[in-house]
Amino acid sequence: MKKKIAIIGSGFSGLSASAYSSKLGHEVHVFEKNSTVGGRARSFQTENGYTFDMGPSWYWMPDIIENFFNDFNKKASDFYELVPLDPQFEMVFSDGIMGIPQDFEAMKTLFEETEKGAGQRLDDFMKDAQFKYEVGMKDYVTKPCNSWFEFVSLKILKSAFSLDLLTDFSKFVRKYFSHPKLITLMEFPVIFLGASPKDIPALYSLMNYGGYKLGTWYPIGGFIKIIESMQEIAMEQGVKFHFNANVEQIVINDKRANALIVNGEKIEFDSIIASSDYEHTERKMLPKEYRNYDDNYWKKKTFAPSCLIFYLGIKEKIPNLKHHTLFFENDLDLHTTEIYGDKKWPSKPLFYVCCPSKTDKNIAPDNCENIFLLMPIATGIADSDQMREKYFLEMMSRLEKHTNAENLILKIEYKRSFCLEDFKQDYNAFEGNAYGLANTLSQTAVLKPSLRNKKVKNLFYTGQLTVPGPGVPPSIISGKIASIEANKQLISSYEKTI
Repeated sequence: MKKKIAIIGSGFSGLSASAYSSKLGHEVHVFEKNSTVGGRARSFQTENGYTFDMGPSWYWMPDIIENFFNDFNKKASDFYELVPLDPQFEMVFSDGIMGIPQDFEAMKTLFEETEKGAGQRLDDFMKDAQFKYEVGMKDYVTKPCNSWFEFVSLKILKSAFSLDLLTDFSKFVRKYFSHPKLITLMEFPVIFLGASPKDIPALYSLMNYGGYKLGTWYPIGGFIKIIESMQEIAMEQGVKFHFNANVEQIVINDKRANALIVNGEKIEFDSIIASSDYEHTERKMLPKEYRNYDDNYWKKKTFAPSCLIFYLGIKEKIPNLKHHTLFFENDLDLHTTEIYGDKKWPSKPLFYVCCPSKTDKNIAPDNCENIFLLMPIATGIADSDQMREKYFLEMMSRLEKHTNAENLILKIEYKRSFCLEDFKQDYNAFEGNAYGLANTLSQTAVLKPSLRNKKVKNLFYTGQLTVPGPGVPPSIISGKIASIEANKQLISSYEKTI
């Protein structure tokens, strides 16, 4: 029963959905509005020899990513070399630097040296987080979340209390640690879940396990290697890719999505999976009567941050700089409040620097550095060149202070910024968001935007605005779930005709 399926968008979720849909025996076409594969995980090269990953840079939860390759009888190592980072990253505080070692026993020693008894408490924290990781990433996030009844199983019911769904993450961390640096270190991973740690369920300590305990890794060649590998697998399955292919409309007939209008051309399909921005897909591609949600729904939702990014090529090696560096000299609570509460540009920002050329000699010319600056900001605020430059100068000043490098700005031979307006232009991102919906309790599981269109029988959504949520591993899982649900619907429709 081979059917024709369209996938809108070629990010992680779109690539995943295409590969799994083709594996299930269907003819699959991927339509990408940009000229290259990858969505937010695209890369670009400069004429003077720099290669920049445009989006994700933290390789966490390696087992979840590995699962994708295993599903196609492959291994990640068949496609790229994965290397551990040691230290995993550095955190710059106002009164010193903390390097997070790759080895967990060394991490426990660091915690103990920082706060008496914290080494053993870290062990206890991670054992609890491991349970949440194993239940959450294997049982919870694989559900399509069409109904709460999906979660009614003895195993899930038994584990519900232990998952701390009703405890906020901030309080949970403080049960184990009291030193401000350790609290900041443990709260950092949830920033990109889209809310202050006090508004995130303690369930998400699973991220600490998936990162700190399982380690921080880097694929040689950059994150684009994962994208290219997933595309290669999809093409081996028979998936066809179409670039510079702007989907203008989803054609509905008798409550079925039976075609796409792509660059003015009508192309018929039996099923459609949209990994494009959910809000844009509904508002721009569907008539009002076939949308799951209206404009007010999206305006009331809590979104994860946007960000201000700078891609820099620097014609000099920078001393005292690691692959990942977090600049946390200022107050975390203040910055998160200005992102999620006040919705304004930060007064005392935190930011992140990625320097992958410290690990990978292939992405920058000899004796040069490839630098990625990222500052989380609120969605929906005014974006301007003047504001971008203001924060660029502040970030560079703090980077120079940390590394004892002088006049770095004078040594920049490539510079490109990316911010709210670029997220809107390139990805049709609602209010310029970078990371999807916040994983707050009121936006979890069945309370997320539905993976199924409730009014159109064969239209599905995937990616960071639906289940299971934002991030690379969840997006890969989302694509798999969407492909399974689309296949079920096709089988059901076929059975009704015979």
